Amino acid sequence: MKLTEKRFSTPLGEICYWTNSLDDRRLTLVFLPGLTADHRLFEPQLPFFADQFNVLVWDAPGHGASRPFSLHFTLADKARWLEAILTRENVTRPVLIGQSMGGYVSQMLIELFPDRALGFISIDSAPLQRRYITAAEIWLLKRMYPVYRYYPWKALLKAAAEGCSTTAYGRQLMREITSVYKREEYCALSAHGMRILAEAMESDLSFEISCPARLICGERDMAGSAKSYNRRWAKQSGIPVHWIQGAGHNANTDCPQIVNEIILELLKEIDRQKETSLN
Repeated sequence: MKLTEKRFSTPLGEICYWTNSLDDRRLTLVFLPGLTADHRLFEPQLPFFADQFNVLVWDAPGHGASRPFSLHFTLADKARWLEAILTRENVTRPVLIGQSMGGYVSQMLIELFPDRALGFISIDSAPLQRRYITAAEIWLLKRMYPVYRYYPWKALLKAAAEGCSTTAYGRQLMREITSVYKREEYCALSAHGMRILAEAMESDLSFEISCPARLICGERDMAGSAKSYNRRWAKQSGIPVHWIQGAGHNANTDCPQIVNEIILELLKEIDRQKETSLN
């Protein structure tokens, strides 16, 4: 599988993204990695889907190849830049597949551009709606920089890899991904991500998911309250949740075959709905 690297310019820096040969007769899957991760997070997914579907994956602003990048943007800015990239590539109705922070970007794009997404897969992410989070949690999210700086650098990187994944492959992948950062850059990027997440939640927008969707969460996801959020999200929204046995926060790297099948299941549902609407 060969993807083409492309760049999109913004006033704060360039965003690097990759696509296969986009064919407007095929569904487009947009893969959005989580905080501090880059496009390599989806190594188990991209070759699996690229033969049958259009695929697009980015290094989010400030991540991986999308550096240097000034950290003076909001979650809404990220969603608008993603929308501009989709428009440039003539992608009209993508299926958004977001892991952790990528799931938040997906929800913001759905909020800002209703009817844009054809489907949404959340992988170890959580809802952006204000009712799910406490004022104390928002307060803490806005003040995470000293917490990251408190950790010795090697211990922080080790915790990031082992806290995200339960498998040797997933942990090694995160070690390779985070190796590009220097300490100050990593701490600033992580703290910035937490802050813009809190600010998006404070905005108290509807963040209703108006397209077919699936929630995926590792049964061993230890990142914050991810499991608790997904239980409540599924119950209150009616979106089906899939619990991945043995997987951590990066369920797509820990149990890729299962996650890929869940994505395929949603794509089949979308196809059925399209056929029904045509008849």
